[in-house]
Amino acid sequence: MSIWGAVAGGFAGTLVLTTALRTANELKLTRIDLPFLLGTALSDNRARAKALGYLLHFGFGQLFALIYYAIFIPIDHAGWGLGAVFGAVHGLFAGTALVNILLPLVHPRMGSPLTGANTNALLEPPGFLMRNYGIQTPLATLIAHIAYGTIVGGFVALGS
Repeated sequence: MSIWGAVAGGFAGTLVLTTALRTANELKLTRIDLPFLLGTALSDNRARAKALGYLLHFGFGQLFALIYYAIFIPIDHAGWGLGAVFGAVHGLFAGTALVNILLPLVHPRMGSPLTGANTNALLEPPGFLMRNYGIQTPLATLIAHIAYGTIVGGFVALGS
């Protein structure tokens, strides 16, 4: 196992995850745009938010790859299959606790179930499993995260 495998896998996995979600968005399967969602936490300028969001998304992709690696080390095992399991857990965490509960607490431009009628949020709250962004969103995000995890796990194993 190699940390460089995790770094390379994090980059490749994030590229695949981002491309898969962007494709699902273009095919009208979902309205989720994770880079925009992240970027609007820092800027209300839509173009700047998109650019910042992509930087944040790739940064978080590297961070999560290193977290995966930190778990692979003590269990002394990494691979495509285990990475896919980690990706599934990661995708479920992202769709439930991370984006549905934690992000609206700190995101200054995102509405929440507690947002009043007199406020003007830039983004609607994602809802459970991000279903407010379309009925296919849970499936699209889960598949994309499983692909991410598979790639990270595989690259870490290959880096041995």
